[in-house]
Amino acid sequence: MTLLQVEHVTKRYRGGVLANDDICLDVAAGEVFGLLGPNGAGKTTLVSQVLGLLLPDEGTIRIGDVDAIADPAAARRMCSFQPQAAAPVDGLSAREAIELIGAIRGGRKATVRTRASELLDALDLADVADRAVPMSGGMARLTGFCMAAVVPGRVVVLDEPTNDVDPLRRRALWQEIRKVADDGAAVLLVTHNVLEAERCVDRLAIIGGGRVLAQGPPASLKAQLGAPLRLDCALDDPTNVPRLPAAITLSSVTGRRLLAHVQHHDVAAAVAWAQSAQDEGTIVEFSLTAASLEDVYARWVEAEASAA
Repeated sequence: MTLLQVEHVTKRYRGGVLANDDICLDVAAGEVFGLLGPNGAGKTTLVSQVLGLLLPDEGTIRIGDVDAIADPAAARRMCSFQPQAAAPVDGLSAREAIELIGAIRGGRKATVRTRASELLDALDLADVADRAVPMSGGMARLTGFCMAAVVPGRVVVLDEPTNDVDPLRRRALWQEIRKVADDGAAVLLVTHNVLEAERCVDRLAIIGGGRVLAQGPPASLKAQLGAPLRLDCALDDPTNVPRLPAAITLSSVTGRRLLAHVQHHDVAAAVAWAQSAQDEGTIVEFSLTAASLEDVYARWVEAEASAA
């Protein structure tokens, strides 16, 4: 069942700046939908419209049976939201902040208390959850997620939930995000962490220049890339980029990192070239792995930047 439906949404700011350009997407109950794109791509504007904080110039947004444009207050009540900025919880412990939001969202006291404890334990925050002290960036992010998840809306919007979170808690956080969807919510996940998001999202949209550049399940988007393997090389001298053989397709060169793509039948030729270049000192090291969502993201975003 579709819980969030965005159809042909366009938003212009003063001076005619086009922030969203005919965006269409939908998120079903039980689904984690990733929204990926560089800064200025239009993600925040879209989220603000979903939450009823901005009105689009054109298009429709529905949350369940609610028209989010005609009744933005009702739409907001159906959503829970973790903003990119840390939640203002000064003077409260993490547990107090989470339970307060649970009460505001109408949760029963005992149920909210139990759920808050479950989240704090899962994210390894139980030992510090009752200390009303200034929070580190990572702890504030985790607390913000718990505030959105303690009594989740039918649509849960998470804006960069893993920023500043240490690796071990980040892994646990992705698991909890997945559980929120598995329990029936539609999760709209805004993130730059492409590699980690790949483990969690069911579908995604890559946004650039206010438009949806590509959309679908990660496997389908990677298939569109046209090359199943990525060759990642560390250059000795970033100004001396070696010439690639026909078997290797250059994707990008960023600083000392050269990224290329290789077909299965060209693996032997690609490895032989990389070993030769390493022996000559042109590259320091290389690796050959399966193509990832990061490769898809990079190709679309770079193509959009080149066309602009």
